[in-house]
Amino acid sequence: MIDNSLTKFGLGPSKEKALSVVNIKGACHCGAVRFTVALPEGLPQVRRCNCSYCRMRGVVVCTAGLNDITYQSGEQWLTRYQFNTMTAEHYFCSRCGIYTHHRRRSDPAQVSVNVACLEGVSPFDFPCVPVEEGGSHPLDDPAAATLAGTLNYVAARNGN
Repeated sequence: MIDNSLTKFGLGPSKEKALSVVNIKGACHCGAVRFTVALPEGLPQVRRCNCSYCRMRGVVVCTAGLNDITYQSGEQWLTRYQFNTMTAEHYFCSRCGIYTHHRRRSDPAQVSVNVACLEGVSPFDFPCVPVEEGGSHPLDDPAAATLAGTLNYVAARNGN
């Protein structure tokens, strides 16, 4: 069950999209990197990926426009990691090591943001998370499947 307090982020029992932009504060684990992300549709759509990097990283992300993430402090602590085509830019805090976001390969005008870095949000707030097929990237093989599967979370007891 989704936490009702997340309705302000565009989540909850309603399947309708949020009508306005939701601004959510975010930070890495140590707090050195602080940012705000504007999400035009709230958080109704999150996902994971099964590419070689995301499989190891294992995070749930949401999408925003490239210009919709602004830094309040600590941008200098971000370190960029790139691999394979060198198109995607993955950022993490060089102090605590937490991945905060990445510029997407499939659409470089977008960023994917680690929902665990967002204030009041947990990856466990999403009981069903679609997993994108990153092993065969659609830019490499347009006929490749876009959905690899779904990751389900069931709490063992009340609460997370």
